[in-house]
Amino acid sequence: MLPNRMQLSRQTEEQLKKLKGYTGITPNVAARLAFFRSVESEFRYSPERDSKKLDGILILDKITWLGETLQTTELVLKMLYPQIAQKDIIKAWAAHVEDGIAGLRNYRNLIKFSHAI
Repeated sequence: MLPNRMQLSRQTEEQLKKLKGYTGITPNVAARLAFFRSVESEFRYSPERDSKKLDGILILDKITWLGETLQTTELVLKMLYPQIAQKDIIKAWAAHVEDGIAGLRNYRNLIKFSHAI
């Protein structure tokens, strides 16, 4: 369902990198946490309102981005967006990561971060 190579927007990547600097949590793990945090907050992606470009330089395969959450992530996306075009599913994932990282990006250490999640 998701393409093998995936990337985020530059803005989201920068937020993930800053979080890594503060907490040591790698961008791919932080992206997983951000995705599920966004889903739990009931954020929903709308292709009609999306104008963001996935122009980040961190292009990883989906196994690296999603790890053990690969099947769960794809299933959640299928459930939330059953009619979405295949080309937009990656944008939906990226939008969820962007939404979820907004609440996590300012934590300065791992202890405070762990309390937030």
